[in-house]
Amino acid sequence: MAKLKIVSLFCGCGGTDVGMLGGFKYLNLKYKKLNTKIIYANDIDNKICQIFNANFKINAHIKDIKDTKSSEVPNHDILTGGFPCQSFSIVAQNPPRLGFKDEKGKLFFEMVRILKKKRPKAFIAENVKGILSANKGLAFPLIIREFEKTGYNVSWKLLNSADFGIPQKRERVFIIGIRKKYKKTFLFPESVFNSENYIKLSSVINLSEEIDEKYFFSERALQGLIKSNKKMNKGRIQKLDKPCNTVGAHLAKVSLNSTDPVLKINGRIRRFTPDEVARIQSFPTGFKLIGSDTIKYKALGNAIPPVLMWHVGKSLIKQLETR
Repeated sequence: MAKLKIVSLFCGCGGTDVGMLGGFKYLNLKYKKLNTKIIYANDIDNKICQIFNANFKINAHIKDIKDTKSSEVPNHDILTGGFPCQSFSIVAQNPPRLGFKDEKGKLFFEMVRILKKKRPKAFIAENVKGILSANKGLAFPLIIREFEKTGYNVSWKLLNSADFGIPQKRERVFIIGIRKKYKKTFLFPESVFNSENYIKLSSVINLSEEIDEKYFFSERALQGLIKSNKKMNKGRIQKLDKPCNTVGAHLAKVSLNSTDPVLKINGRIRRFTPDEVARIQSFPTGFKLIGSDTIKYKALGNAIPPVLMWHVGKSLIKQLETR
C-alpha cells in the first residue's frame, strides 16, 4: 500500500513528525514505523527549523504560512498542525463568528484554507487545554464548526501524555477530521497507562550525570523561595516517582518565582537541561538538538510529544486504511 503523504504546518523542531513517521525507541519500547512519509513542512522560525532540518530527510520551508499560497503546498493525505490560539475573539454578530485579536489569531484560518484547497483525507490539529475555555468557552465550538465546514467529520478529545507512556502530565486538545466522503468519524486511542502505573520522572533523569553549574539556582534565589508566600505555589519541585508537570517553551527563563517545574537533587535546586526536556517530551535518543539553550527550550517546550503523536497517528492511519 502506498505511503500516506503528510504535510506538517507549524512543524517546529518536528515532534509531530517523529511521531507520524514512527520507527523509533523510547524507554526501551519500540514504536513501529507507520505507513507515512513527510513531503512538506512549514514554520516561520528559522532557528527552530534548523533543528527540524538536522533530523529529517526534507528541509522545512521557512515562511509565514499567511504568505504561503495553497499552490505551494503539495497534494497530500494528512495535514497536521499545532496552530497558535492565544488570540481568538468572538465577533458580535448573529450568529456569532470567530474573529481574531492579532496576527496569531489568523493562523487557525490558514489551516482551514489549506484544507479547503487541498482536501486531504484527514487532518490532525493540536492545541493547549486553554482553547476549550477561550472567550468563556465560546470560541471552541466555532473552531470545530469551521473545520466541519471544510467537509470533514470532526472529533476532539483532551489527551494527557502520561496516559500514553510519557513521564509528563501534559494535557493537549487533539482535533481530528476525516473527509466526509469516507463516512468515518475518528475513534481516539485508548489510554495505555493510568495513575497506578504512570511512567516516573526518574526514568529519564540520570542522577549520576554531571550537570553544568549554569543550570543550578543561586543561594540568593533559594532564600527568596524560602521566604515566599507558600500559597503562591512557586518553585514547583518535582517528585521523581511521579510524572513531571508540563515543560514549557520558556524554560531558559525559569526562576524560582515561577510555577515551572524544577528539580531538587542532593539538596540543590536546578532547572532541567535541554536533553532532559527532550527525554521528558519523549524524543528518542539520537534526536539532534542544535543551537542555543534558549532555542532548544523553546523548540522542545512547544513540541507535540512524539510518543503521543504516534498513538494518535497510528489510530488514524489504521482507520483510514480499513475499508
